[in-house]
Amino acid sequence: MNSDVIWKTLFMQLHGETNSMNQKLRLASLLLMLPLFTAALTTHAYQEADAERAQGSVGYVGPKSFGSKNAVKICGDELCSAKAKSSIMSDKMISNKKMSDKMISDKKMSDKMISDKKMSDKMMSDEMVKSSEHALKLSRTNVPATIPLHKGWYNGQSVYYIITDSSEQKHADIITEKQGWRVELAPLLATTPTDALSKTYIFTNGVKGDGIHGFQDEIFTSTPAQPETYSALTSHTHVTWNDGVKAETLDSEEKIMAAEKADKITLTDLPVVINMPQIMWPEGHLQVRENKNISDETPYVGGQITDINTEKMTVTFVAHRGWGPDGRTIYYIVTDATPEMPAEMMGVVTSPTSARLIANSAAVDLYQFMNGVKGSGPMGFQAGIAAAAPGDANYSPMWRIFMIGWKDQPSAMILENLDDINALRSEGKIDVSLARPMDKDHIVNCPFIDPFQ
Repeated sequence: MNSDVIWKTLFMQLHGETNSMNQKLRLASLLLMLPLFTAALTTHAYQEADAERAQGSVGYVGPKSFGSKNAVKICGDELCSAKAKSSIMSDKMISNKKMSDKMISDKKMSDKMISDKKMSDKMMSDEMVKSSEHALKLSRTNVPATIPLHKGWYNGQSVYYIITDSSEQKHADIITEKQGWRVELAPLLATTPTDALSKTYIFTNGVKGDGIHGFQDEIFTSTPAQPETYSALTSHTHVTWNDGVKAETLDSEEKIMAAEKADKITLTDLPVVINMPQIMWPEGHLQVRENKNISDETPYVGGQITDINTEKMTVTFVAHRGWGPDGRTIYYIVTDATPEMPAEMMGVVTSPTSARLIANSAAVDLYQFMNGVKGSGPMGFQAGIAAAAPGDANYSPMWRIFMIGWKDQPSAMILENLDDINALRSEGKIDVSLARPMDKDHIVNCPFIDPFQ
């Protein structure tokens, strides 16, 4: 079965499009298949991708703490270590085994008692195997994040979008103050290739309105309905009405070009890249989850938002919990991705232009797990670990996905930071490889946010 068929089957099963077996059994079987499939697709070596990104990386200093001393760590009401759980086997079972050994030493013991001992040993072995299947129970694994919406224009029609990150501090501060919700500084976005950007026009004077600088709404040059040119990462051009000209509302790039030709406005390109994912556009909107309740068990499939409110000008996302490079807690949302099948499964925009970041420093590494400790990660195992977090010089909302696989799954333990990953990889306990679903470059737009602001 080729990769496209497997991804499509997974997508259909998770969304209930087939009914040949019980839903729970389908999901369980697919989760068992997915790590094996993902491993087969990770064809680029960790070292190769690491060398590629290092060519453009700036300013990163790795964490100094080492957090892998968690062999007997408690996660919720579960012990994270198989070794620890096995070592605390009940006194009753140990006592029964000792008694059974003593009875075996008696030459008069019946064949039935020998059989009973074998059964006892098997039960103890089964219990030890069972104890190796442990899980990570994080609190507030998924939480709601309500984010301000902005209104813009595309070819005379309304577009609704959010603003999460800026490559430059000035615009991050201006937008943060205007929307009352923090825009993160992401300097690496300035290195984004031109062909991976959309263009947005921002007005600096003219008709008063709700635009970034207090004038009319911004104008976009593409939407997700034009996937070959759309990007949530936008370059910016200031639009300034010339002296003596009566300003009017413009609602398309065509009208901007006409106004410039008539010498009514002046256009100035800006050295800033802003992450402005579109939520609603003339031809559609992000998938809205059928189940509006967000809990620790909320899956990645089925959409990333629960509500779009154009009256209150808000959108509510599912914010997923993970770890930063030094073990700090982070939350992120998902707005778009490439290639198309992972994007469709998560219910976000497909953005092929993002693939151009695969070896660019505008994309940073995010590690997800395809086996090991069960948990809230996209593959059903522990939460992921990011190579940067807000406030770091190398933070970016654009993520290059690496997959981590335990060579000996029963020995798996919780990893919390980059030092843990590097140490266990050096010891030969884990494999780390670049994810390539559908044998294509895989980039996800996951802005890191504070859902509690």
